[in-house]
Amino acid sequence: MEIFKVENVNFTFAESSKRALNAVSFTIQQGSFAVLFGASGSGKTTLLQLLKRELTPNGKRDGEIFYKGELLEDIDAKTLVSEIGFVMQKPDDQIVMDTVWHELAFGLENMGLSNAQIRKKIAEMTSYFGMGDWFHKKISELSGGQKQLLNLASILIMQPKVLILDEPTSQLDPIAATEFMQTLHRLHEDTGVTIILVEHRLEDVFQFASDIMLIENGSIIAQGSPRIIGQIVKKINEHHIMLEALPTATRIYYGLSTFTNESPITIREGMEFIGNYKNEIQELPRNIIEQKIDKPILAMKDCWFRYGRDFPDIVKGVSLKIQKGEIFCILGGNGAGKTTLLKLLAGQCKPYKGYVLLHDKKMKKYSMEQLYKKNIALLPQNPKTLFLQSTIREDYEVTAKLIGFDKMEASLQIERVMKMLHIESLMDMHPHSVSGGELQKIAIGKLLLLQPKILLLDEPTKGIDVFAKKQLQQLLQQLRAQGMTIIIVTHDMDFAAEIADCCGLYFDGEVLAIDVPKSFFAQNNYYTTAANKIARQLYPNAVTCEDVIELCIANGLDKK
Repeated sequence: MEIFKVENVNFTFAESSKRALNAVSFTIQQGSFAVLFGASGSGKTTLLQLLKRELTPNGKRDGEIFYKGELLEDIDAKTLVSEIGFVMQKPDDQIVMDTVWHELAFGLENMGLSNAQIRKKIAEMTSYFGMGDWFHKKISELSGGQKQLLNLASILIMQPKVLILDEPTSQLDPIAATEFMQTLHRLHEDTGVTIILVEHRLEDVFQFASDIMLIENGSIIAQGSPRIIGQIVKKINEHHIMLEALPTATRIYYGLSTFTNESPITIREGMEFIGNYKNEIQELPRNIIEQKIDKPILAMKDCWFRYGRDFPDIVKGVSLKIQKGEIFCILGGNGAGKTTLLKLLAGQCKPYKGYVLLHDKKMKKYSMEQLYKKNIALLPQNPKTLFLQSTIREDYEVTAKLIGFDKMEASLQIERVMKMLHIESLMDMHPHSVSGGELQKIAIGKLLLLQPKILLLDEPTKGIDVFAKKQLQQLLQQLRAQGMTIIIVTHDMDFAAEIADCCGLYFDGEVLAIDVPKSFFAQNNYYTTAANKIARQLYPNAVTCEDVIELCIANGLDKK
């Protein structure tokens, strides 16, 4: 039975002449698990919002949307609120109460259920999701993963027929994201609820999905099962950028040949597939440029930090050296203290014991102007906080003026940054109206006007698509080639494996296991890349898809 049917839907936002959705048609069967993916700004969120009538954005829509055979606009509001649940990208955007149990009760109270009914449903939902240990906690005490799980439970407690999720793992670390997807799969298997999911991270969800759709420029250009969607996309464009968004096992499969069979999608299936290759050559020779070890450009010496006298230590005796011109990636779980560590390196927080050295001089001896003009710049997790003006151009001009450029020099420097980042077409837009990937670029552009020697980035790949991630990688490599030192806090292990010169794991207030990416990831069993998990039995030091593909080609098929 069709639960959703979308026929030739077009949508244009108010005060815009360009269609956000263009002739979109598809059906969703009851009980299916449908995944929608595509580049930032392709129309994914807009499409989801049209399926949840209360979230329909302001604009003009034509075409028809049917829910269980009826036009969506003809169905009463109470039915739609209770039967179609929606989980947003950012957990804090959806939570309305101050404690866990209040949040669970909120929707049921609005439905008019009795206290006895509410208590019964809350007890069942809390037990199902294993939330008993934090049932009485304040929302402020929860991790990002717990908040997103609470959002999910708060929707499911109303027993919806359809669950719509808009990038629900974008704010989570890899382990929390995997756990959330496994929970979603268990829920789907146990209840049969129809799931419609938009996601950039496809590694953990493909194995659970029944239907995959690729959206591009507001149109669905490919639709099929997880094991054949790659073939469909390759027929459209052999080198389509979104092929790189597919699970690692699938990317390795297509990277080795133009296969026409169903592709592997899980780690285990990827291991079985590359098991057909020999492993006489376990590592390819690389031209390694030995880095000259001088005095570090930035260092921490036995640093301790907490946010108050009665609060626990977040940074516990960290000593760290960052060499000039390297990209250093710091990985670790949600809430571990990585952002705090970055703020210490940026001079925004001061250790109560130990010290930070910049150019072999204690950071506390620098004035604010000396520190942030042509020395250090920090990109926060939410780049929107950097912008205060109505357009990006105005924001850049204010920044250039603040750091002392005259009008002519300011114009030249802004022009230089625009060309470097290819953001000329964005300059007269409001900073909050651009896509996630574009926002990262314009935020970095604003920081580059400060002409920093050290750039610190807090979760720069969070919530951006594979195309934007590739652009960011190229930009950072270009900046490194110009001599800039870059420190990145990230959950994205694939990104770190491809870009870093050095990686470290932040755990329990310390930076552990500092090493080059190949050694760092090869020595980890769980905090490693999907490519390394697939290949480690044959090629222990392969940590990227490209590593695995090159080694398989170099070894050839095992014809025993």
